[in-house]
Amino acid sequence: MDKLQAMSVFVKIAEKGSLTAAANSLGKSLPAVVRMLAALENNLHVRLFNRTTRRIALTEEGRMYLERCNKILAEIEESELALSQNQIEPHGIMTLTTPIRFGELYVAPSVTRFLEQYPRVQVKLLLHDRIVNLLDEGIDMAVRIAHLEDSSLIVKHVGEIRQVTVASPSLLTSLGGPPQHPHQLSDLPCVRSTSISSSPLWHFNEDGNRLDVQVKSTFLCNQVKPSVDACIAGLGFGVFFNYQVMPWVKSGELEIVLNNFEPDALPLSLVFPHTRLMAARVRALVDWLARDLKRVLTDIG
Repeated sequence: MDKLQAMSVFVKIAEKGSLTAAANSLGKSLPAVVRMLAALENNLHVRLFNRTTRRIALTEEGRMYLERCNKILAEIEESELALSQNQIEPHGIMTLTTPIRFGELYVAPSVTRFLEQYPRVQVKLLLHDRIVNLLDEGIDMAVRIAHLEDSSLIVKHVGEIRQVTVASPSLLTSLGGPPQHPHQLSDLPCVRSTSISSSPLWHFNEDGNRLDVQVKSTFLCNQVKPSVDACIAGLGFGVFFNYQVMPWVKSGELEIVLNNFEPDALPLSLVFPHTRLMAARVRALVDWLARDLKRVLTDIG
């Protein structure tokens, strides 16, 4: 008995609700379908359907087996599709969205290299700091830096992004040194970017517990780069994702403080609506960005 063929016949019978309808759909004779079903039930030592002269219905064992057969057959189809698409040069148009600063620094250069490798692909890159609904807005994929709620979307985890507190050396010198505890920030000048958080509450981690500190902003901006520039100028302390400030930390224009109180890192993920029948161009870009961005996270530290 061809087990996979028998499973496919069983699934088709369950889908059509009739042996005759299943046989017609599969282009097989009714006796052949009956024989395959009987052989499958004999092999499993269970009855999959309750059958009468007028109707056919799944047994409890049949319902359990149907669920597993659907998963197995879907995985086989997915594997075969992936192999066949490896032989096809990716082509066509796709849309990708990513946070603004991360997109400027890392995603756009990666996409440029991708397009040099796959010249028949066209990519529309949308830079947004808001969460975009992929299905409603017809977007193929998103780069997200956030904890994601369970949904029908597929999530490919790439790594984690640290959140750090920084200040200029001149500001730290004027204050007699860096703060030793996040609570001190309540009485110190701070710079905020609403593209990271609209709340004046900054979150930290103390002994495994979340610690909230309310800060006063000497400078407030809806974009990251001017907020970083304000910190470099000595206007106050700022909380940013590490990739947003690492060039200036490495150059010595900013210093990371309160290391022992860093909040939990946020996951960096690639998000897309589904995997089944995914276009070769989307699959290629998902794999490309996953490799590229993992290297980026290693370099950022």
